[in-house]
This record gives sequence, structure tokens and C-alpha cells, in this order.
Amino acid sequence: MTNATLAELAVHIRGRRLSPVELVTAYLARIERLGPRLGAFITLDAGGALAAARALEAEGAAGRWRGPLHGVPLAFKDLCAVPGLPCSGGTRTRDYFRSEQACTAVQRLVAAGAVTLGTLNMSELALGPFGDNAHHGDVQNPWRAGHVSGGSSSGSGAAVAAGLAAGALGSDTGGSIRLPAACCGVVGLKPTYGRVSRAGVMPLSWTMDHLGPMARTVRDVALMLGVIAGRDPLDATSSPRPVPDYVAALDGPVAGLRAAMPASHFFDGIAPDVAAAVMGAAQVLEQLGVRVVTARVPDPQTITDACNTPIVRAECAAAHERLLRERSDELQPVVRARAEAGFDVSAVDYVKALRRRAQAAREFIAAAFAEADVLLTPTIAEAAPTYAAATAGGVAEVIARMSGFTRLTRVFNTVGLPALSLPCGFSSTGLPLGLQVIGRPFDETTVLRLGHAYEQSAGWHRRRPPLAAEDGTPVPVAAPGGR
Repeated sequence: MTNATLAELAVHIRGRRLSPVELVTAYLARIERLGPRLGAFITLDAGGALAAARALEAEGAAGRWRGPLHGVPLAFKDLCAVPGLPCSGGTRTRDYFRSEQACTAVQRLVAAGAVTLGTLNMSELALGPFGDNAHHGDVQNPWRAGHVSGGSSSGSGAAVAAGLAAGALGSDTGGSIRLPAACCGVVGLKPTYGRVSRAGVMPLSWTMDHLGPMARTVRDVALMLGVIAGRDPLDATSSPRPVPDYVAALDGPVAGLRAAMPASHFFDGIAPDVAAAVMGAAQVLEQLGVRVVTARVPDPQTITDACNTPIVRAECAAAHERLLRERSDELQPVVRARAEAGFDVSAVDYVKALRRRAQAAREFIAAAFAEADVLLTPTIAEAAPTYAAATAGGVAEVIARMSGFTRLTRVFNTVGLPALSLPCGFSSTGLPLGLQVIGRPFDETTVLRLGHAYEQSAGWHRRRPPLAAEDGTPVPVAAPGGR
């Protein structure tokens, strides 16, 4: 049961070939067996999940169906305010983030029939691309223990890949949905800025944060997006644009679409197996009738340095000022250094960065889509490194390594474009690699359609992590607080 996709589970439940209680029980058993080894969950709500499943089962038997996710078990990054559950934001304080309102996206998923399994591990304050956490343990990559799971939505990526949840919510300020999706071999979508409400979500950077779905297939992600997208009066930045039927559009033709591969930056200095995998994906798309061309875009690193970095630093320091002023000793050294850097950003520099961002977004979008419908890039420049390699050295060294790991994703937060990461192959060492598909503002439909066509043709989504736990082999896991 836990190997089925989210969409398959929904169909089986609606057809009464599978009961919500049976399904939730299977997921809880798998979490009990694998959860401690992977470190994907912070809070597991077994009792609440079973109670919800029983209620949904009774409603289904009476012919009352809540929505397209009726009885499907999901889990949520631990920066979403979920009624009845603590929200740590990855910090050591169990209930660090308190919100007067519940997370709108979670509420919409529950209203559509989803079962809440619990909340998922993450990088502290969402400030890390690797998945290490000294308070809750490092989230292990389901493909190989000791390797990073990607961050900051580390638990979301690992839980979906390992079959501990049918789908998950993640947040993305510089790549935090797409990086764990790529590292763990699943699908993750950062929607257009404003497409999904962020009400009831702990902020890192108000103008860069995005909330989005993570699941095993593009269809699953499209199904979740259709539920959570749309205007929310509790989030003034959410868009009033109508929400398309993303699932219905998936099987439309892709022949004739134009996909551009940027001529520089995204392919500079990447690992040979990453380059080969992405070029192989482009060839698959060409066989499907997609025209692959080259595009020249404004330098993403310049945009990131001039806009993303100062804005995120300033907004992070403002969002977590009290913690930084009063209890900064509770934070991991790298997280503390990154967050406190915001205090050095002047109001003048912050406003200038916002103005530059608006201009940069216009210029980037105009250049990128002058002769293309989507962009194609790698998600990560290398396969998931080991935690030992990623976190070695002093604070400055680790921060520099973090910047390098996010250099292919951050620009799309700055310009607010929808960006999908999906599996496109494996490294020479057997770890997943990710293809990034980027579209025009609010054109998730085209991004998902092309991603789905590639996925179905390439078939990488059918592979599952060879979890050592399946054959009884011990999986070493770093203890909280050290390695």
C-alpha cells in the first residue's frame, strides 16, 4: 500500500478497494519501522491520524466524500501551524512558532479529505540546504544513510521517498522544496509567488517564501496543488487568479513546446553525471516533439547577490529578532551566523535590493521566455554529498558550501517563477539527480504537463530507494547534537 502513488491511493479508496483505516495503519507501521532510522518526523500524531481515518471511513461508507484526497495520509513540514500539534520550526523549542491562524494549505488539504500523520523534520529556522539538525537529528537520505537529504524541507523529501507519507508540504525560499526533491528522488514544486497562501506558516523571508507540494509523481503534485492553490484573505500576497484544473491538463500534448537551456551559469562547474542526465532528459523531450533551444539570461549569480541575499537576511532577522536577541545561544552556530547577518543590512540597502529585484525579474523573464515556453536546468550541481563533507570545517566554510549547493535554485525565488524538480537519473554512485523545469508566472499548467510527459517516458519515478531496513541491515544515524 505504501508503494502506491497518492493518486492511486485516492482512486482505490474511492472505489472502496482500500479503507482509510487500513491505509493509515500501514503507514504508521512503516513509520514505526523506518522512522527512527531516517529521522524524517518531528511529531507523529498516530492517535489523531487513526481517529481521522475512522471518521473518513464512516463518511465514505455513507457516500459522503470530502474531496479528491479522501483518506490519503499526508505530513507537513514543521513550520506549518497544524491545530493540536506543536510547531518547532526545526528549533529546540517544541512550540517555537505560534500562530493565531492554522496553515491555510493544511486546512485545505484536510478539507479535501487528507489525513494528517504529523509534522516533518527540517533545517533549523529553514536556514539550511543539507538537512542537518542538531536538535532533532540529521534527516538521512533514503537512498544512502550518511548522505544529505537536502533542505530545508528535509523530512518532507525523505518521508515521501521512503514511503512514510503519500505526499508532503514543503517551503522554499532558495530551493528548499526542490533540493530535497532532487536529493531524495521525488517530485517537488515551488509554485509562482502568490499562487499558494502562506498564512499560518513560519516565515523565513516574507517576500521570498513559497509553500508547495512534494510527492512521488508529477500527477500527485498536480493533485495537491489544485487543492492548496488560490486566493486566501488571510494572506494579502496570495493571487486572486482562477485555479486551473492542473490534473486534467497533464495529458495534453507537449509536441511543439519550446524548452530553453541557459547557455551559462546552470551548466558551469556541474558534475559530469549531472550534465549527462540533464542532456539525456532534453533528448527524451526532443523525441516527444519538444523543441530544445538555447537561451541567454541575465546572470543569476548577480541577481542572487544583489537581491536575494540582502532581502532574505534582513527579513529573516526581523522575523526571528526576539530569538536572536534573547536566546541566540540555542541556535546552531551556522544558523545563528546566517540569521544575525540580517542585522547588518541597512534599511537603504534593503529598499535598493527590493527595487533591483523588480527590475531583475522583468529582465530575466523577458530574456528567458523570448523564444521558449519553459527553461530546463539541473536542480543540483552534484549528487547528495555526505553530511561529513557538507558540514566539515568552520562556520564560514559551511556557509560558502551552502551557497554553492543552492546556486541553481535561488534565482527562481527572486524572480518568483514556478519551478518543478523531478528525477532525471542517477549519479555514478547510485544517488538521484534532479531536472528543473521553470515556467512563466502562473503557468504551472505547462510546467507540470511537460514534466509529466518526461516522467512517463523516462520512468525514473518507478525506482524506489533500496532501504537497508527492508533486509534488516542496520542503518547508522547521527544522534541529535552531534555526528
